[in-house]
Amino acid sequence: MTERRVRVRFAPSPTGALHIGGVRTALYNYLFARQHGGDMIFRIEDTDSNRFVPGAEEYILESFKWLGIPFDEGVSFGGDHGPYRQSERREIYKKYVKVLLDAGKAYIAFDTPEELDAKRAEIANFQYDASTRMQMRNSLTLSKEEVDALIAEGKQYVVRFKIEPNEDVHVNDLIRGEVIINSSILDDKVLYKSADELPTYHLANIVDDHLMEVSHVIRGEEWLPSAPLHVLLYRAFGWEDTMPAFAHLPLLLKPEGNGKLSKRDGDRLGFPVFPLEWHDPKTGEVSSGYRESGYLPEAVINFLALLGWNPGNDQELMSMEELIKLFDLSHCSKSGAKFDFKKGIWFNHEYILLKPDEEIAELFVPVLKEHGVEAPFEKVVTVVGMMKNRVSFVRELWEASSFFFVAPTEYDEKTVKKRWKEDSAQCMTELMEVLAGIEDFGIENQEKIVMDWIAEKGYHTGNIMNAFRLTLVGEGKGPHMFDISWVLGKEETLARMKRAIEVLS
Repeated sequence: MTERRVRVRFAPSPTGALHIGGVRTALYNYLFARQHGGDMIFRIEDTDSNRFVPGAEEYILESFKWLGIPFDEGVSFGGDHGPYRQSERREIYKKYVKVLLDAGKAYIAFDTPEELDAKRAEIANFQYDASTRMQMRNSLTLSKEEVDALIAEGKQYVVRFKIEPNEDVHVNDLIRGEVIINSSILDDKVLYKSADELPTYHLANIVDDHLMEVSHVIRGEEWLPSAPLHVLLYRAFGWEDTMPAFAHLPLLLKPEGNGKLSKRDGDRLGFPVFPLEWHDPKTGEVSSGYRESGYLPEAVINFLALLGWNPGNDQELMSMEELIKLFDLSHCSKSGAKFDFKKGIWFNHEYILLKPDEEIAELFVPVLKEHGVEAPFEKVVTVVGMMKNRVSFVRELWEASSFFFVAPTEYDEKTVKKRWKEDSAQCMTELMEVLAGIEDFGIENQEKIVMDWIAEKGYHTGNIMNAFRLTLVGEGKGPHMFDISWVLGKEETLARMKRAIEVLS
């Protein structure tokens, strides 16, 4: 028997922004597919037309484009197994609903919402199943003539899956091992609704996964309760041989660990839970995104990969290629993963350090422009090289390094009080003369000449350098002093010193 080609799918509903938990699910599917030389399908589950949100599908596609997770086939990618939007597959589903009805594996039910509510009030913990179905209005209790007449009248109905009671259903999960559920706890799930001529999630998924030759279903833990139903559906169709392997991923938990991560947690603690900024067309509410918050896509990918999975070693920083090579579903945790958003910030800092200065400079240029600064690109690259180890986000470079681009107009009071001594004006005037006489204004040459001058004059090095920093920066921060004066250049250095002496004296 030839081994099946690995084919996985990510199938979101276009009901709003893509949650970061969904991104992680897609990432794990992508890593698994790439590692096995397989395909990843992008499918849209839009059978619930009431929950459709305009722009959501485009948002999801844009998110994966930014994150660097490409699909092999699906909505907007093409392929041989389309259409890939469930709303465009009505006729396909109808055919398979008929297969189940003809085989006696499903039945038609006419119960109205009011009738169902009445039954719930009558029976505690009511469930539509083998113990109650014969009390209801359906094709098992009505004659064929009555059923046909009701359909001809245009009465709305649903098709329910007929689950046989007291059968142990085995689900082999690649993360959790064998899960056994007794069929008696399952209800006769609705598979199809005549009202909109569309199937429910359960039927559409099984039919699509089968026809699209999906080999592995890797999805969130919240879908684990529906896995036994899906196994029974595969059996009902006689598709046991092509049933995909299941893997149910652990939940992403609140940073405190108590309960599922929600958007409210992000709002409360100040971190995004969506990949891109989301503008809700219904409420007008704007939710923050990782991209707009200044995260690098590689950092987000690396951070998410390690929420619920570990590579089996102590390595934390991994490129997409390394993740693909190391990924193993058996190393996924069974328990939920705390969403340590501070670790996400750490990853961003590390990726800023890893990236070439030129690349970070490209991202910093728009920030400079926002502050009205136009600077030679070579200078921006130099400043980035000196300052990027001090920031976690590119936008923080402005706060850290603005003095390289804009001369101080005022001087920090605390620093002045502490660092500007009685003789500072005199010493800085002398230092200006020393610097003015230096032809080679390179870092090492400046440092040697100035240090020799300090030693010769018997001045206190700390006092001189602290006052020098104050004149150029306006406060007591920044890198090595001669790095600053070298980047500013002789002319700008002397101009800043002259002004500081005038103001501070």
